[in-house]
Amino acid sequence: MKKAIIMLLALSAVYSCKENQKEEQAVKEEEQTIAPVTNDVLESSVIYEANIRQYSPEGTFDAFTKDIPQLKELGVKVIWLMPIHPISMKNRKATGELSVEDIQDEEERKKYLGSYYAISDYTDVNPEFGNFKDFEELVETAHQNGMYVILDWVANHTGWDHKWITQNPEYYTQNEKGEVIDPLNPDTGESWGWTDVADLNYENKDLWKAMSEDMKFWVEKYNIDGFRADVAGEVPTEFWEQVASEIREDKQIFMLAESEDKDLFKNAFDMGYNWEGHHIMNEMAQGKKSALDWDAYMQKIDSTYDQDDYLMNFVTNHDENSWNGTIKERLGEASETMMALTYTIPGMPLIYSGQEYDMEKRLRFFEKDTIPKTKGEVWPLLVKLGKLKNENKALHGAKNAASYQEIGTSNEKEILAFKREKEDAELVYIANISDKATNFGIQLEGTFENYMTGETLVISEDKNMDLEPWQYLILINK
Repeated sequence: MKKAIIMLLALSAVYSCKENQKEEQAVKEEEQTIAPVTNDVLESSVIYEANIRQYSPEGTFDAFTKDIPQLKELGVKVIWLMPIHPISMKNRKATGELSVEDIQDEEERKKYLGSYYAISDYTDVNPEFGNFKDFEELVETAHQNGMYVILDWVANHTGWDHKWITQNPEYYTQNEKGEVIDPLNPDTGESWGWTDVADLNYENKDLWKAMSEDMKFWVEKYNIDGFRADVAGEVPTEFWEQVASEIREDKQIFMLAESEDKDLFKNAFDMGYNWEGHHIMNEMAQGKKSALDWDAYMQKIDSTYDQDDYLMNFVTNHDENSWNGTIKERLGEASETMMALTYTIPGMPLIYSGQEYDMEKRLRFFEKDTIPKTKGEVWPLLVKLGKLKNENKALHGAKNAASYQEIGTSNEKEILAFKREKEDAELVYIANISDKATNFGIQLEGTFENYMTGETLVISEDKNMDLEPWQYLILINK
């Protein structure tokens, strides 16, 4: 009898434990305001790069969070936050070749806030931006508005104030004297000039574990949805594969690599950077390359990458804006044409903070600056393009992307023309890639809607078309 009572108590305890687990899981699911990220969502996504420091005069999480609901108007489904962590003071970059230590005037020194990419603690937030509660509210607001949040992760190096410098110097690359060094260019063996950071050494497998734990911290505690990996190719692919696999055991995440290396896409990353395509856009706008060069590039992409690989398309980002110039500086009169191109080719289009507000200045990188916040010509353009990207299957651009097919014309050097198709959806992009008006024939037949104007357009092979300098058409089937 005594044994039977003990057995009943044990069974009751097991049942109670299981019921508690069920209740906890139910609460967890109820708290989850957005389903885990899937490829179906990514097919039609626009990604937004948020520069928290420069997004507002305050430069805070809260100031950005207030604007998250209106990002839906732009079709944004993924928010990429530039590094949110504390920035090292030691060797902090100021201006040119100077660090803050080189500046004697105390007031002058205060204005140099350093590089976001010189991180002193991977598991803390930059007090300039706010606190953990503010960050949590940002993520929750994004989720409530149907957007995913990914963190910019700097795994290649740390700032010189990071605790590992003193506690785990074996995590770092050292010279023959045993001194920790800044990152070196593997081709020349010389410094990249990133003197505000210390190079991590991935030959040490204890570093892998420490870095993995810091990444998991943000997924497990703050429910973020993935990472953008800074200079991803400088960190072993095997590390990215291992940490991505471990995290995905508990939650599906989105991984973006700052790289075009196709090997990174096999098991670690979902999307890479379309650097080469970006540079070709710049050169087409500057008259250095033609539509033929773009066609050759797309053929190269088709033969180089696997069918389910895809890239992020952009006319600007934080590096391009601060170091190489504004959109207008680089693209001039071709700005809108190239912006529309980033939405219509396979992949995912990027909006960088300020782009939506017609920003025509280079944001300071190591100091406080502020983007404009007046809606001009670009906001309604991005609203229209974002809606098309979100809703038209012919612009699906992730692992099950719509097809891409060149359309022949009588002027292949100056006219860029292609067709995208998926299921019953069809879209055509035609652009004059020159600063001269052009008359041309095209191998296309049909009645289309000019998406940007709503007008009906009948096209036939036996009738030539005219386009003004840098004019483009986005045509959808009627």
